[in-house]
Amino acid sequence: MKKYFYPEKEKWEDMLQRPVLDREKLTGLVRDIFNRIRLEGDKALREYTVRYDGYMPECLEISRADMEEAVAGVSVPLKNAMDMATDNIRKFHEAQKVVEPEVETTPGVTCWRERRPIDSVGLYIPGGTAPLFSSVLMLAIPAAIAGCREVILCSPGDENGKIVPEILYAAGLAGVKRVFRIGGAQAIAAMALGTETVPRVDKIFGPGNQYVTAAKQWAQQTGTAIDIPAGPSEVLVIADDSARADWVAADLLSQAEHGPDSQVVLVTWSEKLAARVEKEVEQQLKVLPRREIAGRSLQHGKIILCRDDREAVEISNRYAPEHLILSVVHPEEMLRGIRHAGSVFLGHYTPESAGDYASGTNHTLPTNGYARTFGGVSLDSYIKKMTVQKITPEGLQHIGDAIEVMAAAEGLEGHRKAVEVRRRRKDKR
Repeated sequence: MKKYFYPEKEKWEDMLQRPVLDREKLTGLVRDIFNRIRLEGDKALREYTVRYDGYMPECLEISRADMEEAVAGVSVPLKNAMDMATDNIRKFHEAQKVVEPEVETTPGVTCWRERRPIDSVGLYIPGGTAPLFSSVLMLAIPAAIAGCREVILCSPGDENGKIVPEILYAAGLAGVKRVFRIGGAQAIAAMALGTETVPRVDKIFGPGNQYVTAAKQWAQQTGTAIDIPAGPSEVLVIADDSARADWVAADLLSQAEHGPDSQVVLVTWSEKLAARVEKEVEQQLKVLPRREIAGRSLQHGKIILCRDDREAVEISNRYAPEHLILSVVHPEEMLRGIRHAGSVFLGHYTPESAGDYASGTNHTLPTNGYARTFGGVSLDSYIKKMTVQKITPEGLQHIGDAIEVMAAAEGLEGHRKAVEVRRRRKDKR
């Protein structure tokens, strides 16, 4: 990990740079994939699956029999763990249902908002070396609570075209009825455009590598919405002398093992802790099963020694991390100064892993500094809100003059007349 000792503010921007992706190359590849799938549909999907995933799917959609078989392929302890996570995720997102009040802005003028679920959503779940079945729960449960009419899921299969049973079991647990064995940018294109087999959706959710991220961004140009701008996973830990070095090191490695382009940052004003954490990271890395991946990530990880807790908070706000761990004596006090973070973990006993799996909060979060302007996935991500207003004849008299004067000032006579003709009527229907 790179070390920075009491850096001056003018150097913070360079210090906090994320790994840079070759966006021009990615955009060209993604554009070609979208164009082919638009023209050739399932045929192109199958060819891309052979090229990138190494198998030819006879059927793109998982059968009901395969879904039922997955139940037997998951251990009882894991089923119990997933049941607990499901319960907590459901509780947290159910609590986000809000009935907004009607507001009488002027006597006779009532305004409110109506909530409606997005009709169809597509969920992308990575496979590969770490199949993220937890993301199925995080994405499908709020979709079910919101009442989305159609929820589909895409995930790449193994060399035999099999999706790991944990993903299929989680899909069934969360109420997803249609699952497709396709991955990568081609899966995003299929959901954005629709093919003979894969239905087009209104919004796409889910994490993925740089190709999936680029494809989601391209999907927006086709008229398909996405959950949040996202990139490689990241964590920033603020720690003081009260923190245990081995716990902090474990938190850093828990993110580093996600992928070689993940980023981990430690910010502290304790030289002693910084040195201990660095040694702990080296020791724990040696026995980590994904040490090769984590080791590559640590090459652009950072240990920042700052002057005090206020500067630590300022550095964190400048970075705007996806995950922020406050491993300090008084985390609630420090939280008051945090303005930009995807999800915050307070105190020594709150590892980021809890949010990834079972505490109940959603782990689909903004990365790459987007926490300055975006929050993570929530129930609202699956809902659109339409404003409604109802005006009585008396109400129109109350605000009519203001509307007519403003419309006339903007030169929109039709707008003004729409009010005037109503106000001239003698009856009050």
